[in-house]
Amino acid sequence: MTTPRRHLRALLRDREMIVAPGAYDGATAMLVSAAGYKAVYMTGAGVSSTYGLPDYGLLTLTEMAGQAGRMARAVSIPVIADADTGYGNELNVTRTIHEYEAAGVAALHIEDQLSPKRCGHLVGKEIVPREEFLIKIRAAIAARRDPDTVIIARTDARAIAGMDEAIWRANAALEAGADMAFVEAMQSVEEATAVPTLVHGPCLLNMVKGGVTPVFEIGQAREMGFAMVIAPALILSTVVAAALGALRAFRDTGTHPDIADGLTPADLFALFGSAKWDAIRTGNKD
Repeated sequence: MTTPRRHLRALLRDREMIVAPGAYDGATAMLVSAAGYKAVYMTGAGVSSTYGLPDYGLLTLTEMAGQAGRMARAVSIPVIADADTGYGNELNVTRTIHEYEAAGVAALHIEDQLSPKRCGHLVGKEIVPREEFLIKIRAAIAARRDPDTVIIARTDARAIAGMDEAIWRANAALEAGADMAFVEAMQSVEEATAVPTLVHGPCLLNMVKGGVTPVFEIGQAREMGFAMVIAPALILSTVVAAALGALRAFRDTGTHPDIADGLTPADLFALFGSAKWDAIRTGNKD
């Protein structure tokens, strides 16, 4: 039986670049699946926003794993999840792996920021020493109960200690057993181009419009050699901008604005699986 984890592993073995837009709940995960993507990314920034909080590492393991589970249950495609710093030391990382696996995620990334962390495209970040980062990565590998779970090592060292340190940490994490490296917040196209050639394993690119890494085209990322692209803020930013616009128009005109594409309540419920639930009730009536 093919599970989302095995499916993600197969995609990686086939060297097909995986594009995973960011979602933050079951509904947005279902939209990513409905749009035809083969994987969805659980964005920590997006999940934080559902609590009315900024991406400052304010959520707990329980809150993040709970949302990951809701997303994994909502879709059949692999969920790639933000696991922040692992929520503590190597003991906490071990529990993080267990909770995320139980939630049904196919992959997760753990980073080397000092807790509490913050969005990788903001200033004011701090990183832990090299060995502390590697201890967490080794703990994550050892804690994995399903060998198909993909462990991604993220380093935020570029902004604090420079590219050489970021590349060193990415390679050291891969040598420690990580399946993929995630060098965050590269500051030029040249730096982004260099990463897949300098890192000795599959690499993830974080595509953030308005962030510090100026790579915004899938084709460009593919040519650079990245194995995976995430777009964490694609849905969140679009939804926030559209919602604010609609709310302001309603406030100023007193008239309900038109809904894009003429989307009706029935259309919305159809996107979220109403036909499946209708079939269950119809079957019971028979």
